[in-house]
Amino acid sequence: MASARRPELVIFDCDGVLVDSEPLSVRVLVATMRDLGLSMTEADCYEHFLGRSLSSLKATLRDNYKKTLTDHQLAIMRERLYDLYRAELKPIPGIAQTLEDLKLPYCVASSSQPDRIRLSLELTGLIGYFGNRVFSSTMVEHGKPAPDLFLHAASAMGAAPEGCIVIEDSPAGIEAARRASMRAFAFVGGSHAGPAGLSKTIAQMQPSIIFEHMEMLPALIGALAQG
Repeated sequence: MASARRPELVIFDCDGVLVDSEPLSVRVLVATMRDLGLSMTEADCYEHFLGRSLSSLKATLRDNYKKTLTDHQLAIMRERLYDLYRAELKPIPGIAQTLEDLKLPYCVASSSQPDRIRLSLELTGLIGYFGNRVFSSTMVEHGKPAPDLFLHAASAMGAAPEGCIVIEDSPAGIEAARRASMRAFAFVGGSHAGPAGLSKTIAQMQPSIIFEHMEMLPALIGALAQG
């Protein structure tokens, strides 16, 4: 468990926390699974892949289903997703004001590929808030639920793990925060939270805080800092 050390750094996941992208991603995943001859529902994809990296997705398909994603299939999947992003991607409501109101340094640490993170932030007008403070699972050996990415982000930002607050929407991300000795604030306000059954699943993991409206975050962190 994370210690009672005062907060030093806020680490945001991207998909489902900064941008409301998970329903779009799952639509593409369902189509990709169909191309591979697998009949998976949106609920199946949320259960198996939410918050996990591309390498984790490929490993699950290989180990559990004896399927391989070729480079060509990956390119098709990426093209489908980016087309959807350009047409439909929106920021999480209230996130821009939340970032302006935060009193602590913050960064992004996402399971997504760097180009996908950057496109997401550009399309939603959030890129200017983060600059080069963007970290991807491609920068570490093991993706979430391993703690590597969050520990890498904390080190790069000059913060102690025990002083970090991780804002996550996925069980894999919450587990990664716990294993990194960081506080996990679980956000369940994305449009995927209901279809993915996040509230019940996340409650069982007992994160530090569960919250539904992003505008609440500065006050929640402020109360923790004062305590």
